[in-house]
Amino acid sequence: MDEKARLATLRHYRILDTEPEQAFDDLTLLASHICATPIALITLVDADRQWFKSRVGTSVTETARSVAFCAHAIEEPDDILVVPDALDDARFRENPLVTGELGIRFYAGAPLVTPEGQALGTLCVIDRVPRRLTAAQMEALDALRHQAEAQLELRRRLQELSEALAERDKAEQEQRRLNGELNEALQNVRRLSALLPFCSTCQINMVIPADPRAIHTVTDGVTHMLQEKHWDERKVMEVELALQEALANAIRHGCGGDPSRHLQCIVAVEDTGEAMIVVRDPGTGFDTTRVANPLAPENVLKPSGRGIFLINQLMDEVAFSDGGRELQMKKRRGGGDARESEAASNATQSSGPVTAATPESTTRSR
Repeated sequence: MDEKARLATLRHYRILDTEPEQAFDDLTLLASHICATPIALITLVDADRQWFKSRVGTSVTETARSVAFCAHAIEEPDDILVVPDALDDARFRENPLVTGELGIRFYAGAPLVTPEGQALGTLCVIDRVPRRLTAAQMEALDALRHQAEAQLELRRRLQELSEALAERDKAEQEQRRLNGELNEALQNVRRLSALLPFCSTCQINMVIPADPRAIHTVTDGVTHMLQEKHWDERKVMEVELALQEALANAIRHGCGGDPSRHLQCIVAVEDTGEAMIVVRDPGTGFDTTRVANPLAPENVLKPSGRGIFLINQLMDEVAFSDGGRELQMKKRRGGGDARESEAASNATQSSGPVTAATPESTTRSR
């Protein structure tokens, strides 16, 4: 018998020192009744002790392995060890379990063997008087032994299943956590890099859904672009605020707040130090000449017109085309040397129809 392998298998079942279980107690009770013995046990033989998983007729929970009858029984896994009278058996006559208070005289132990052939312990019956079991009792004890083996195996498999399910739940939880982190990282990447394609002048041309949550996809990318071009932080913030207002206006009014509709945003940051932004929506447009200044006393309490008024304050040039469906904005970086200022001035003169807008002439009823 490979004792090291046997003990490793016993540890694998993780049953030592566990609480009583009805399935095992039922088997010891049946064994005691069928064999007409006052004591019946399910024992597990450890390295230096035998421990009782189930017991009938005694309050003792374990004994030393050196005095255990079951330690002898597991040496012959295929047979039931029967000791009719311990006092007549040289192996046990001096055993303290025989000579002491317990006074064992009769023992019959059926080894509990795993599918791998390792004997872990026994289902045994004990009496304080010499006796023998009938053939029917021996057959019943053997049958109960097989039930105990099946219960041990079922218990092990249930434990393994429970652990596998726990590991699966843990893995799924970890996967959800990682997916959340990856999605968050992906959103950050999209805000900065999914705004492609860029042209040689850092141009953005993209279509986004009419959903306020999509605004940051554009504004964060434009902010990053301007910072990479070493724009002053105040100028960057002004462009960001103006773009937020323009996109919010287009979503709310041009698209009617319908997320199934889309709007277009084009951004070009020239090497000359000028940013050109165009926002197009699919709305019906409006008359840009008939919107009053929201700061005028008669308009202060009106909820409309403030967005584009703010855009006019933040950007250097603001204009509309296509019946109010297209907003054009320009911002100059400023703060550069004379050559940069001259280049920015020339670029402005050659830029075409974009003209400065005043609150009275361009404020949209939005």
